[in-house]
Amino acid sequence: MSAKSDPGRSLALLWGSHTRPGRSGLTVRAIVDAAIELADAEGLEAATMRRVADKIGSGTMSLYTHVPGKAELNDLMVDTVLGELYNGVDDPSGRGGWREGLRYVAERNWDVGLRHLWLLDATGGRPTLGPNAVLKYEAELRVLDGIGLTDLQMDSVLTLVLTHVEGVARSHAGLVRAQRESGLDEQEWWRATAPVLERVMAGHDFPVAGRVGEASSQVYQASADPAHAFAFGLDVILDGVQRLMK
Repeated sequence: MSAKSDPGRSLALLWGSHTRPGRSGLTVRAIVDAAIELADAEGLEAATMRRVADKIGSGTMSLYTHVPGKAELNDLMVDTVLGELYNGVDDPSGRGGWREGLRYVAERNWDVGLRHLWLLDATGGRPTLGPNAVLKYEAELRVLDGIGLTDLQMDSVLTLVLTHVEGVARSHAGLVRAQRESGLDEQEWWRATAPVLERVMAGHDFPVAGRVGEASSQVYQASADPAHAFAFGLDVILDGVQRLMK
């Protein structure tokens, strides 16, 4: 839940009707959908109440009769996007086993996160406890239910997987931002940077960093590869969960 939102007011809004029109004909869902479109295109900071009002052809004050403020709007945006995770796709617990199910959970969160990079800015330390967030938690925990873990271990394993996804997604988002600002994709930036780095490091002794950095950059053709980090880290986590079950 957003830090500046009123918990009671935000929860009532999250669990209320989003499709019932007010006197102006506006619905909460229309406001939220417009805000998500703005955030997808320009980042979370673009989804202001004024910009949303302009996008749907309404007065800014009309929005406040449906959504009290930006903090509550952020909560609604997050919960709406979380509803995309398993809507119209397979349930994670039906993937043929806990390992396949947990991998599916990670991949779905990764895919949705890359479609909505602003989620990283909209989610803080406290969860958005809307209906879609709770449904998501239920669906993802079912993957781990009955495989020999305690309830606390189930929550901890799921948190570990989702934290891994979020961390690598932040790295990806940083690269996207850098590409947008520099006009160079990661491979172009690395081709321009690598020769200069080799020259300025000449005469300095970094044997391990030099060896490992050269090996990884040969594979990535870049300074980093978030997709590789995502897959490698997930495999390590899944292997660790397997050992935890023994």
